[in-house]
Amino acid sequence: MVYNVMNTKRWVALVLVICLVFISIGFRFAMNVASGFFDEFMEAFDTSNFEEHIISEGNMNKRIAVLNLEGIIQNSESMWGAGYDHQLFLKMIEHAAEDPTVKGVVLRVDSPGGAVVETAQIHESLVNLQEEYDTPFYVSMGNTAASGGYYVAAPSEKIFAEAATLTGSIGVIMESINYAELAENYGVRFNTIKSGKHKDILSPSREMTKEEEEILQSMVDEMYDDFVQVIVEGRQMDESKVRELADGRVYTGKQAKENNLVDEVGSLKDTIGAMKDDYNLSNAQVIQYGTLFDSKLSVFGVNIQNLFKEKQTEIDKVLSLLNESDKPRAMYIY
Repeated sequence: MVYNVMNTKRWVALVLVICLVFISIGFRFAMNVASGFFDEFMEAFDTSNFEEHIISEGNMNKRIAVLNLEGIIQNSESMWGAGYDHQLFLKMIEHAAEDPTVKGVVLRVDSPGGAVVETAQIHESLVNLQEEYDTPFYVSMGNTAASGGYYVAAPSEKIFAEAATLTGSIGVIMESINYAELAENYGVRFNTIKSGKHKDILSPSREMTKEEEEILQSMVDEMYDDFVQVIVEGRQMDESKVRELADGRVYTGKQAKENNLVDEVGSLKDTIGAMKDDYNLSNAQVIQYGTLFDSKLSVFGVNIQNLFKEKQTEIDKVLSLLNESDKPRAMYIY
């Protein structure tokens, strides 16, 4: 009787050990799966990564790459992809330039412009794409391609705009908020210690002096001259004509065509078609660069990014305004 009890206990203990082993194996397997999913999930948020999406099938050795320039051009990132990522976009241009299978680039612009330095960096990268890598690039304008959005488009071989595209707005603007009078009404005073009389130029806590206005105007004029030269060289236009058009106003796509600021009125499809015809790329595969987020985080056919995009875009705008309010700088922006 005692032997049977001991034997039963041994079998029970053995079964328990086996169960624990299987539970341990199962737990480790589940953790590995979860870890892999988490790594992939976080990889999708890594803004240094992007991948190629095929728009239309064709010869993989002769490809046309479409790059989307959307939003305000500035050196910042947005977690949910609602904003423009400057470093990632420059990386996309570089990747297209170095890819021997990419025989042409179409830049799709839907931007009101942005910061002077970042805009100039994109322009320089696109000129390098043409001159150093001998890769042609065309531009397709979306709803808006104004100010800095036009600046980056100027050196392209052909510019297509939709009939209702808002473009132009050629010029430079520098703004700051002045709340000196408001502060005075509420008894708020500012104590400023500075090393030179112009160290607090454009301070929001006091009125700007005439001398300071002249200093800033000279800076804006210098940047404006650079903008004009970009168009003179890119569009092969007379400087006097460019200055006549570059008074800050916006033009529709049709008006821009009449003033030689764009070459054709047409869509993205028309732009790609023109590049295929001009460079004997009729059978070329057309690809588009996009973030990993675009394809990996999709639920029931709806990209998660789109669930947050509208709301997050508004949040981004508010945060951007708050962040930049105390950093007045020159902008190529509409």
